[in-house]
Amino acid sequence: MDLSLFNLLDDFYFLLDTKGNILFANDAVFNKLGFNRQDLKELDSILSPESILKIEHSLITCGSSGEKTQTECRITNAAKNDIIECRATFNSVSNGEVLLQLRDITQTKKDKLNLTRFKYIADHTMNALQITDLTGRMIYVNPAYSAESGFDRDELIGLNPKVFGSGKLPASHWEDVWKTISAGKTWIGEVENRRKNGEIFYSQLQITPMSDENGNPIGYFGIHRDLADKRNLEKQLIHTQKMESIGTLAAGVAHEVGNPLASISALAQIIQRSTEDGFIIEKLELIRKQITRISKIIRDLVDFSRPSNYELKSTDIGLALREAIEIVMVGKKAKDISFNFNYIDGFVIPLVSDQIQQVFVNILINAIDALTEMKEKFPDHKGKISAETFVEGSYLVVELTDNGPGIPADKHAKIFEPFFTTKAVGKGTGLGLWVSYGIVKSFQGEIKVESKPGKGTTFKISLPLNPIY
Repeated sequence: MDLSLFNLLDDFYFLLDTKGNILFANDAVFNKLGFNRQDLKELDSILSPESILKIEHSLITCGSSGEKTQTECRITNAAKNDIIECRATFNSVSNGEVLLQLRDITQTKKDKLNLTRFKYIADHTMNALQITDLTGRMIYVNPAYSAESGFDRDELIGLNPKVFGSGKLPASHWEDVWKTISAGKTWIGEVENRRKNGEIFYSQLQITPMSDENGNPIGYFGIHRDLADKRNLEKQLIHTQKMESIGTLAAGVAHEVGNPLASISALAQIIQRSTEDGFIIEKLELIRKQITRISKIIRDLVDFSRPSNYELKSTDIGLALREAIEIVMVGKKAKDISFNFNYIDGFVIPLVSDQIQQVFVNILINAIDALTEMKEKFPDHKGKISAETFVEGSYLVVELTDNGPGIPADKHAKIFEPFFTTKAVGKGTGLGLWVSYGIVKSFQGEIKVESKPGKGTTFKISLPLNPIY
């Protein structure tokens, strides 16, 4: 059998007897592994110890059955300082001899391992990832992408990402994107997309062209970063800045209005004491009531706009909440409303007890007014208000919930603004929640509203357990 042709091949070739003695080895064995021809007698000499039994078993199987046998093994070079992963193929030849081919698959196995690692990372990252072919059709999406878009993976494969487009960006925008990535450049920008259920979501999108080892384009890799938190923080910052500006303005207005109002009140009292005309007395009484109302508004403005000079004291939040509920329960409007109170004892936070109680009272009164209004429209409606406290991370959370008419989503951002009210004209100043917002912020807390029309309203007040003043 002429074996000289095997010297032209890159794989390692051996002619073995059934005992594993080497009858022939091609040049690749000596050139790549560094063995001497006269010293290399047995196959075990090149095998890594953990592969010896596996190879011997395959050799015996092939030699006895005459069938082609394949397995994987590890071999070493002559210096024993390099391990090569190989695919071993045994073929039976004449006289019970076996031809063994060892193909180096070290890089293939490394690539496969790296691919497994990268896929694991891609599958478990929080950012939405996608890979498209050169025509823009998706060939891979990770679970985060499916979760973000609302589509199952099988629904997405083969589709163009424009299926998510909200339609607000012009076609020229996407033409520019396509020109950029087709030229081998990375494109980064913010996009507005639409989920499967129609909801709008925003993300920062980076699209990077992918190339093979020769630099030929093979597809595009896209990564989305959710901008919901960023946009919410921007809205909160804008809202905070606006409230600070309004507070500064309010302080000036309160000062300028307070002085003339005091003069009007004094004059009204002088006239009231100096006349016995019933008509005049009646109208002066009306003026006095309106002055009282304006004075309350001014006090609320001042309370919000000026820094608190009250002394901070350790306050049991559960006790303050219970007292606030007891205050509003005695009102005439609250007689048909059921209250459910569930709070945690023993949580004491340094703040101003009267002020945090004022926050609770303001919110509870609004809830009672909303339920009263709903009762007028739906006499059979049973009004309910629940109050609950619980710990969430480093915050003590107070939730006040009613089953009233709810607040439309477009008004959520306005309810903490001064003079904004959903009540009928003359039934509210629109300052209660504004003042409550300022008080909670002064205690380094947060106040948020969750509400849907017809589903009631929940105010969530988060107070730090360990504030730093």
